[in-house]
Amino acid sequence: MIASAPQRPTVLVMGGGYGGVNVAKELDEHAHVVLVEPKDAFQHNVAALRALVDPTWPSRIFLPYDHLLANGTFVRDRAVQVDADRVLLASGRRLSSTFLVLATGSTYPFPAKTDRLDAADAVAHYHSVHGNLAQAGRVMLLGAGAVGLELAGEIAAAWPDKHIVLVDLADEILPGPYDQRLRDELNSQLDDLGVERVLGSPLTHLPHTAPCELKSFATATTAGARIEADIWFRCHGVAPVTDYLAGDLEAARTRDGYVDVTPQLKVIGFDHVYAVGDIAAIDANKAGVAARQADIVATNIKASITGGELVTYTPRPPAIILPLGPTGGAGQLPDHDGIATADLVAQVKGRDMMIDRYAQLLNAAAQVPR
Repeated sequence: MIASAPQRPTVLVMGGGYGGVNVAKELDEHAHVVLVEPKDAFQHNVAALRALVDPTWPSRIFLPYDHLLANGTFVRDRAVQVDADRVLLASGRRLSSTFLVLATGSTYPFPAKTDRLDAADAVAHYHSVHGNLAQAGRVMLLGAGAVGLELAGEIAAAWPDKHIVLVDLADEILPGPYDQRLRDELNSQLDDLGVERVLGSPLTHLPHTAPCELKSFATATTAGARIEADIWFRCHGVAPVTDYLAGDLEAARTRDGYVDVTPQLKVIGFDHVYAVGDIAAIDANKAGVAARQADIVATNIKASITGGELVTYTPRPPAIILPLGPTGGAGQLPDHDGIATADLVAQVKGRDMMIDRYAQLLNAAAQVPR
C-alpha cells in the first residue's frame, strides 16, 4: 500500500497590495495559497501620481491578479471578520488556514490611491480627473510630504505654465527623519519649477469645493496668506485597514489602527498569524518596506513548515526616492554617500516608476511609456 502524500498547509493572505502579492508569490510552490482581495487588479501605487498627469499611464498601473499564482487561488471578496482561527467574508463564505497573513494595507486620498474596486472604473476616474486638472490654471496641494511634493513635480513637468501651491501646517517640506540636505535640494528644484510653498500655518477652512473638482475657490491660512486655485488635492491622510479584526486578534490592534508584531512579523500573541506592510506597527508605510517584510514572512512560514530557523525583520535607516517628474527629484539612501541626484532618481524610479518589476511579478503585460 502506497502512503498518500501529506496535505500541503494552507496560507491565507488577506490583501493583495505590495506585501500580499509578494508573500503569495513566494509561497505559491510551498503551500496552498489563498489570496483574498476585493479589487479585481493590483494597483501599482508607485506610479499613481504619474497616471493622473499622463493619460497613457492609468491602464498600465492596474495589473490583474489572474496570473499571479500558478498553484494557489485568488478569491475576490472582502474580509468582514477575521480572528486567529477563521475568516468571514462579505459573501458569507468562511475560510480557515494553517497560516494567516494580514496584508490589507492602507487607504489614502486619490490620486495616490483609489477606492474603486473595478480597475475599469478606476481608470475612468483617473481620466476624468486628468481632464479637470488639464483645464485648471492654479492648483493647490494640501500636504507637503512625499505625496504632495511628488504630485507637484508631476504636474509641473506635464504643465509648466500651471501655478502650483503646496500648503502645510509644518514649517518645512517633507517632515520626518530626513537629512536637511535632501530638503534643500528639493526646495531648490521646486524653485526652478516655480512651485509656491505656504508653510507653517493651517488653513482657516477647507475649500468649499470637493477635492479633484474643477471649480475656483479661495481660502486662507491662519497666518493670513490668501490662496486661490481652480482645483485642489488632499495629499495627506494615510489610514491602516484593520477594522475587520475581531475576537482574539482585536487586542493586537493599536489605538491608531496598526497591528503590533514581533521582530519575526508575527502578530503579538499568535504563532501562526503574521502582519505585513502598511498595517504592521514596525516600520514606515512604503512599498519597498512591504516587499522586504513579505520576504521575511514568506521565509518564516517556509521555516515553520520545514522546521527551520525563523529570521527577524530589522527596519533600515530612513530612506526615500522622491521624483519630481520623470527627470527631477532627489533621494536619501542608506548605502549612498550623500543625497541621490536627480539623474539617479530618474534612473531608479522617475522614468518607469518601477512598473516593469511588478508586471513581471503578476505575469501581466505592462507596456511602459518611453
